[in-house]
Amino acid sequence: MPPKSRFSVVPMISFPATSHAALQKWVDEMTSLCTPDTVEWCDGSQAEWDRLTSLMVEKGTFTRLNPALRPNSFLARSTPSDVARVEERTYICSKRPDEAGPTNRWHEPAEMRALLTDKFRGSMKGRTMYVIPFCMGPLDSPLAKIGVEISDSPYVAVSMRIMCHMGSHVLKRLEDEVSGASPKKRDGHGQYIPCLHSVGAPLEPGAADTTWPCNDDKYIVHFPESREIISYGSGYGGNALLGKKCLALRIASNIAREHQWMAEHMLIVGIHAPDGAKTYLTAAFPSACGKTNLAILIPPQAYLDAGWKTSIVGDDIAWLWPHADGKLHAINPETGFFGVAPGTAYNTNPIAMETMKQNTIFTNVALTDEGDVWWEGMTPEPPAHVIDWTGRDWTPDCGRTAAHANARFAAPAVQCPTIDPEWQNPDGVPIDGIVFGGRRPTTMPLVYQAFNWSHGVYVGATMGSEMTAAAAGTIGKVRRDPMAMLPFCGYNMGGYFSHWLEMRRYLTSLPRFFHVNWFRKDADGKFLWPGFGENMRVLEWIVKRCHGEAAGYETQIGWTPAFEDFNTDGLPGFTEEIYDRAMAFDRAEWKAELVSQGEMFIDLYDHLPKELIFQRELLAARLS
Repeated sequence: MPPKSRFSVVPMISFPATSHAALQKWVDEMTSLCTPDTVEWCDGSQAEWDRLTSLMVEKGTFTRLNPALRPNSFLARSTPSDVARVEERTYICSKRPDEAGPTNRWHEPAEMRALLTDKFRGSMKGRTMYVIPFCMGPLDSPLAKIGVEISDSPYVAVSMRIMCHMGSHVLKRLEDEVSGASPKKRDGHGQYIPCLHSVGAPLEPGAADTTWPCNDDKYIVHFPESREIISYGSGYGGNALLGKKCLALRIASNIAREHQWMAEHMLIVGIHAPDGAKTYLTAAFPSACGKTNLAILIPPQAYLDAGWKTSIVGDDIAWLWPHADGKLHAINPETGFFGVAPGTAYNTNPIAMETMKQNTIFTNVALTDEGDVWWEGMTPEPPAHVIDWTGRDWTPDCGRTAAHANARFAAPAVQCPTIDPEWQNPDGVPIDGIVFGGRRPTTMPLVYQAFNWSHGVYVGATMGSEMTAAAAGTIGKVRRDPMAMLPFCGYNMGGYFSHWLEMRRYLTSLPRFFHVNWFRKDADGKFLWPGFGENMRVLEWIVKRCHGEAAGYETQIGWTPAFEDFNTDGLPGFTEEIYDRAMAFDRAEWKAELVSQGEMFIDLYDHLPKELIFQRELLAARLS
């Protein structure tokens, strides 16, 4: 349960909406602080969805899409100032700055609470306060975490229904845990994580509202010790859907560290071999590195004909823990996909396109004249006319994009044609391999395997992507994103590495570690590897290595496949010479890589585990 409220408010006496006394007290206190006109407890029902979506259509926040083309689906347009995560306004309010570490923004907790108290006082005036009980993960999973989000945004209420277990059944489970009517299955029995959110746009009586209320002054704040999340000013994505990055990664990573499990920014994919064997992999990639395509990959036709197939457990977040069988098991704490729309198409990601055919909320994409959605890359040719994400007329020659670069779709995961039958198994799925990757036009080979657990942690800790000149001012500089968790680790990244190293103590059957790079280029700037569905060929080698069924040879950086160990049947034009270039080891490039890796280690040095320093020294020795 949350600690006693630190907000300076007078509790409001109200008719109890829940038998959970601590929850009712918190809701009453927040009602007194935020002064909404009404309070609604969300039940997650279809009737509630229909009522709230119709309310937002009437208000202009939602546009109902053509039901013949996109049933039960809606388009929202945010303001241009509220279109993405705001890392510069995201805070970890731990007791000491070193607990947050140099990769997070720290603020003193008491000062931040005082500041937020002023922000939230009267912040919901003229609006409805929605009380949203939700659960991250299957309710019966030992890792499941129940939260309650208070929000003045109906967009948040309906989006949470897609993205997690939400509604009266979650509230009842919480009440039953307190009363003793529910058996103890999940950790945190009877407890919940309070999540307070406001768009920060109170309405005076008679004042006109906007279609997307928000505030330019934004705060996304986490209190790790008290397990609280407070978000102010933004109505968009992970800034407002507080179960996602805020709870499932930043707060959960703190809980995981204390209870010997792992909260990771990873997909979970199942690889089904022709003999019926099933292998589950988790994979971590920085943004724009092929994560979604790998999560819902369709193998080449030759693989399908041979009996291979893939399935998805999760596309974004994995919670992993040591299971009784001695292996890491993983659950996906979410129930929906919150994917980037631009670039998604039937030729690049047909499974995603099928998943979003109905019951989907689109944000900041374009609206076609037929009442459907469109974005750059969706079709070979753009339509002659659309209404763009800002609500203006758009034509192909107007000089601006129709959809925002971070335009999103929120679609129920259960609609995914390749959803794994075990995706809601409370015991999760057993993990045999952990894959890291980045966008590297040079240096990194197509695939290699780490020597052991410690080396695998080092590979994940040093992974990154080369930034473009537009993004960084220089070409070739590598932006390090350890385990793709740089924006999402809720404590000191050096301590996070130590936790990874410690986890091997609790396992008797260790997963194998791999690194992939789909983006290596030749001297002319052309990709050496075709990518997309052909990535199944890399996964086949990974899966067989996990089970000791594929050959490899030892190099300075890890185990790699020889050309004859790699399945290139039916891959036209991919010769052994091209393969050698995709797998090439360049000593000079790796020496530069070693120096670049050291720059990040200097920033984390005070908390950096010595084992990673030793791994770097071992790599240096192998390169010498």
